[in-house]
Amino acid sequence: MTELSVLDLSPITQGSTAGQALANSLDLARHAEKFGYRRFWVAEHHNMRGIASAATAVVIAHIAGGTSTIRVGAGGIMLPNHAPLVIAEQFGTLASLFPGRIDLGLGRAPGTDGITAQALRRTLNAGVDDFPRDVVELQHYFKDAEPGQRVTAVPGAGTHVPLWILGSSLFGAQLAAMLGLPFAFASHFAPAAMMQAIAIYRERFEPSEQLQTPYLMLGFNVCAADTDEEAHFLRSSSIQSFLNLRHGNPGQLPPPIEGFEASLSDQDRGLLAQMSSCSAVGSPAVIRQEMASFISRTGADELMLVSSVFDHNKRVYGFKLAAEAGIDVRTTEQANA
Repeated sequence: MTELSVLDLSPITQGSTAGQALANSLDLARHAEKFGYRRFWVAEHHNMRGIASAATAVVIAHIAGGTSTIRVGAGGIMLPNHAPLVIAEQFGTLASLFPGRIDLGLGRAPGTDGITAQALRRTLNAGVDDFPRDVVELQHYFKDAEPGQRVTAVPGAGTHVPLWILGSSLFGAQLAAMLGLPFAFASHFAPAAMMQAIAIYRERFEPSEQLQTPYLMLGFNVCAADTDEEAHFLRSSSIQSFLNLRHGNPGQLPPPIEGFEASLSDQDRGLLAQMSSCSAVGSPAVIRQEMASFISRTGADELMLVSSVFDHNKRVYGFKLAAEAGIDVRTTEQANA
């Protein structure tokens, strides 16, 4: 049965503030909990005027403290930006405050531009092998402390925070399979290698203490409304934001524009087509059909839904419609099992 979860980029809309974005994130998480979503994740991005979740562990504490049952986590922490011990202490603290509710997804991208990465890390001399080593080191800090262990994460040791490997290429699939960890593929913005990454992950998976069989999560864009027309109108905000980012001009989430897609150049239509291959936009019937088709094609164990809508209340309502569509899809899955 395919689970549904939420990836929230804590969007700062034009004319708004980071404080309002973070308040909206908590409100969305509370609704997601009521709607039956499995997880609520936020992501590490830096020097992005339209995203309020740079201090990801702090945002997770904000969300987890305002909810009670939904799992809360990072999708993800960009581990090359941090010493593994620091992340172990941060997420060990979160796991101590909110036992059994914290997830830690790990990525190897900087989550920003090169200049900002330099400011974060001070040095960019890390090699390709550093990320796997850092993941293993982080795993070690979350295990029970061993006699004579000279460096211990406090809090952290013994919390066994579940790790996920995030990726948008084949590297993440290979690493997740080798370490026996759940794998989350960023198909919502980089779908090109999705099917190949899925195959590699499942074929090469080695069981581990954390996970005995492969577990696959896929990013999936959703923009749901009562009618197809309204959904496409609302989606124009995320399209503008996506194209601005691709053109090197990221900014705050803009308001929707009527007929925006019709005004796009052929080049921009091509960029949008890639993202749209892992998307559902429209009324509940469309969402249900597209979601079922995507799950059938990929066999995903979980979909991480992403939706950037300018009006917060309409965004919350869209997630409600998507959750209801997901219930219908799961019911069909069970009937066909």
